Amino acid sequence: MRDILGDLSEPKLVKTVIRANWENYHYCLGRSPSVELSVGKYLPWLVTNMPDHFMNLVVCTELPSEGVDELIEKALNHFKTLNIKRVSWLTEEGLPALEIKKYLESHGLTFSESFATEMAADLITLKEVFARPDYLQVMRVEDQESLRKWIHIASVGFSVPFEFEDTWHEFFAEAACASPFRTYLALLDGEPVATSQLFTSAGVTGIYNVTCLPEARGQRVGTAVVLAPLLAAREMGYRVGILQASSLGYNVYRRIGFQDFGKLSLYLWEQSPRG
Repeated sequence: MRDILGDLSEPKLVKTVIRANWENYHYCLGRSPSVELSVGKYLPWLVTNMPDHFMNLVVCTELPSEGVDELIEKALNHFKTLNIKRVSWLTEEGLPALEIKKYLESHGLTFSESFATEMAADLITLKEVFARPDYLQVMRVEDQESLRKWIHIASVGFSVPFEFEDTWHEFFAEAACASPFRTYLALLDGEPVATSQLFTSAGVTGIYNVTCLPEARGQRVGTAVVLAPLLAAREMGYRVGILQASSLGYNVYRRIGFQDFGKLSLYLWEQSPRG
């Protein structure tokens, strides 16, 4: 599906493929037997045992003519049964926003208008010239030993409790080292300090799970660990790179050529301590 999006001249199309790539990222994790992937007409979802909004996604693709409350309630009760702590809900473009808002908020979901900034870059004009320290290496993660190191650094960077590292590894082990994923680990003086991941789908290449340990910041590590997968994607024939930027990484992405295409808006749900 390469070259479906040849440039960034159509903002609406760019936003569409940003979200399609993000949705497909989750669906491809469904190859792991340790996650639950449900592909239904109204509420496709992928949920894991990770207590993280990003790793648990429901996509509201369509509203039934009746029984909306029952549909949402049934899904939430199912997540509670599985002891899922946090879930993000993405609504498709074109659905009646006020109607969805009414239904979801009545079931305890909260709207997050600035969850992340949707960004895209032309890989042909990527600004890749910078002084990388000789002691900085960015490597492909291609075996389980390296993947465990990657997961540990990513867990620290994203404040994932240590006890969930095995859980993360369990469902990533089936996907992280195989196409359409490529996973990268940055090392300073041989020590792992930063992570990133590439996912190709919807005609573009997406960048995910970018994090850098605090002690390694200010040394171009973040730039290097983002550029490595983007340059690999360009060699593979892709023209456009996309990502959802947090406030921490936003300036790094702007410096290497990413442009804003709006905010990623989601509804967020958390299971109460009482269930």
